[in-house]
Order: sequence, then structure tokens, then C-alpha cells
Amino acid sequence: MGAGASILGLAGEELTEAERRFFAEAAPWGFILFDRNLRDAAQIRRLTDELRAAVGRDAPVFIDQEGGRVARLGPPLARAWPAPLDQMAMVAPAHAARAMWLRYRLIAAELAALGIDANCAPIADIATPETHPVLRNRCYGSDPDTVARAGRAVADGCLAGGVLPVLKHIPGHGRATADSHLELPRVSAEHATLAATDFAAFRALADLPLGMTAHIVYEGIDPERPATESPAVVALIRDEIGFDGVLMTDDISMSALSGGIGARAARAMAAGCDMILHCNGDMAEMEAVAAAAGPLSETAALRAARAVSARRPPEPADLDLLDAEYRGLLAGAADG
Repeated sequence: MGAGASILGLAGEELTEAERRFFAEAAPWGFILFDRNLRDAAQIRRLTDELRAAVGRDAPVFIDQEGGRVARLGPPLARAWPAPLDQMAMVAPAHAARAMWLRYRLIAAELAALGIDANCAPIADIATPETHPVLRNRCYGSDPDTVARAGRAVADGCLAGGVLPVLKHIPGHGRATADSHLELPRVSAEHATLAATDFAAFRALADLPLGMTAHIVYEGIDPERPATESPAVVALIRDEIGFDGVLMTDDISMSALSGGIGARAARAMAAGCDMILHCNGDMAEMEAVAAAAGPLSETAALRAARAVSARRPPEPADLDLLDAEYRGLLAGAADG
């Protein structure tokens, strides 16, 4: 049996027998971990091993470890970091990309040591004065070139540390003035304006192996449906932006979307997404997602295999030296 077109969470710190049976049957392509699943290093390593054993393969295990407000791991399991936008402002422009590479190379080392091999970063959203606070200081800058350079450094740092990066939120969340966790944002900017700004950073990073959609309506492209459920926006992601990696949804249970979980998943798959991301670990919802998503399509399976092939052992590195260099860049900026 092939892998299912889903990435799923689980309820707690231990894999229950019901979850074990369900994952063996549904065969999700990957898993995602949240705070509720994480206690200590030994428990996390055991859990990641058991998740992979449940599906009988080396399935990717994802986490949101941006650093700053979005960090599922904290001390003592992982370092504390400033918000990404704050860090970009703290470091001289000539060293900003290097500081981001160092940050995510160190994050990748922390994740890989726990059996986690995919991180939902970089963010290529463009920060604007109107960007909702839930996102703004998670961004890397306010122009496409800055964001693309930082995003490339983030992705390269992850890959060097043995962790797959996930590009988000395609095709751009920066103009949203609402929180898509709670309601559906709408962006009224014209297509040409978006193409020259928001989409440009994603075009520069379109070769990355995995990407995540935005639950946002782009009125100039599809005034009725959010990107996650819009054939027109998914076609734009593939053709205009040029992204040919695995396209997963943002969390399908977020309140920006409407209708039952199964219906949401079915609409996203019909729009052209490769996989459904479902995060909350609710068994009934996961069953609905697995049924609606079905197995990976032939094209999605090829993209997924290409993504897995980008996963490699961490490159040798003196992590203490990298940490010292990172702290030196921040200290130098403060001194200057």
C-alpha cells in the first residue's frame, strides 16, 4: 500500500494503540508534532521512532520551530531565539543572511537529535505595516529581495543540518490583516501588484522540496475560494511562481476554512494540493482527512520521493563554533 496524502498529528506524548492501528491503516506520508507531544529528549526520540514504525518506513516528522513566538521546543531542549524580523533588524544587512543560516543550522541540529527531520520554515511572506501581528514578526523583511535571501539561508541551514525545509505560506500571507487561525483573510491587491512583490520572494525559492499554502482569498485571482481550495491559485503556484515541490495545505482545521473537515480536505485535493496537513490529533477528524485525501497521486508521489531524496545526514559542524559566531553577529550589531 502506498502512502496516504496526509500529514497528521497525534493527541499526546505517547502513541496510543488506537492511533497505532489507525496510522498503520491510513499510512500518512508524515507526522507533525506540537507542544502537547513533547516532554523530554528520550520521550521525543522514542515517539518519533514509534511513529515511523507504525507506518513501516522512514516517514518525515515535521515541527514548527521558527524560533521566537512559534517554537514548539524551548529550553532546555532547544535554544531560545529572537523573533525572525527582530533578528533581521539586529544584524547588519551584510551579515543578515549568514545569521539566519547559523540560526537554522543550529535549530536543525536540535531537531535532528530528537528524530525530527522537517521544519515548517522558511517564511517568504512580505511584512507590511498592515500585516496581522500573528504573522508580522515571524517574517524576514519588507521587500522580496531581502526575504528571498534570508529564506534561502534558512532553507540551506535546515538542509545542512539534515532537516527538510517547508516554504510557507504560498503564495503570500503578508497582506493579510486577519488571523487565519480564527477567520478567513481577504487580500484585494491586484494580480500584477502581487506578482511584483508577494509572489516574487516565492519565485526565488520555488526549487524548495516542500511548501505550504495560505488560507487566504486573493480577490484578483479567485474571489470565492481561499488559496488552499482554489484551482486557480494552485495553478498560479505551479505555473507562475514555478513551485514543483510537495504542496501541502496549512492546517486544515483552522477557522479560516468552512464546512466539515472531510469536505475541506476534499476541496483542497480537488484544487490540486498534494497533501492535507491536519494538526490537532483528533481521531474522528483524522479519519475524515484520511478518507478524503486518499493515497498520494502518481504526481504527488514523485514529488514526495524527490523531497525525501533531499533529506541527507547532517553535514559535519562544530556547533559550539557556529553558536559563538551567531552570538558574535548579534553582539556586534548591538555594539554598533
